[in-house]
Amino acid sequence: MSDDVTVDRGSTKQKVAAGTSIAAAVILMTVGILQFLQGIAAVAENELFVVGVEYTFKFDFTTWGWIHIVFGVVLIVVGLVLLTGATWARMAAIILAALSILANFMWLPYYPWWSVLIIALDIVVIWAVSTWRPAPITY
Repeated sequence: MSDDVTVDRGSTKQKVAAGTSIAAAVILMTVGILQFLQGIAAVAENELFVVGVEYTFKFDFTTWGWIHIVFGVVLIVVGLVLLTGATWARMAAIILAALSILANFMWLPYYPWWSVLIIALDIVVIWAVSTWRPAPITY
């Protein structure tokens, strides 16, 4: 039995997707931290955010704050597990990123530039995690 381990790394597209998936986990954790802090700011002080046009899906800032706090914690945990490459974490990351897009779309009237940034980061996470197929390790 040989001590040499051969790893089949696959195509260039897979290498980029694998590297981007690690970055996606870090981005997912960063989005989670930022949403957590955004939630704390919304709960702590309602006057911190400027309210623009009234929309039909208006929530109280305290409600939005708690939504962002809980969502942020879940994103951080899934991002940490995604670094291990767990299959369930990959599926959860895609679902949570999609839900984050919806939540930030509804947050657009209150903080538009921030919401657009997080939506863009969520799209990168979905692409990276859904494109990456980990290659099996061959001995």
